[in-house]
Amino acid sequence: MHALNDDLRSLAKPALYEELELRLRGLLMGESNLIACAANMSSLLYWSLPDLNWAGFYLLDEASGDLLVGPFQGKPACVRIPLDRGVCGACASQRRTLVVKDVHAFPGHIACDSASNSEAVVPIVLAGDRLLGVLDLDSPIVNRFDDDDARGLERLVAVLVAAVAATK
Repeated sequence: MHALNDDLRSLAKPALYEELELRLRGLLMGESNLIACAANMSSLLYWSLPDLNWAGFYLLDEASGDLLVGPFQGKPACVRIPLDRGVCGACASQRRTLVVKDVHAFPGHIACDSASNSEAVVPIVLAGDRLLGVLDLDSPIVNRFDDDDARGLERLVAVLVAAVAATK
């Protein structure tokens, strides 16, 4: 995998996500463009969290109603995901965070990278239930993500939403 930031290695998950929130706030300060913010956030997560093989965004294409690949770190990804398919589509449709311990057991899982074995997906929703897309993290480790990850990632998505909400 990739090298974890050395100063984050020893932190327990709650403290790790607290530190990532501080760093993300700094990265996004003064910027409201969704693509720019998502690009920096995906890089921060990919290079800071252990055991990831993909970290990025699928953004809602309002014309088709599908999720389209957005800024990410990792191998090339599926380009288009219908809202009724896979973990990302289910997360977007249900507007709730999904932590999937074994993606191969998830009905309708889309295998963009056959090395992925677990997934955490968080919806990006503005006020009024307006869906922007989803944050998607993949890992080659079964059972990589847990409730601490879900809560931490939801807090990070809230920082993203606050940054871009002014322009949406």
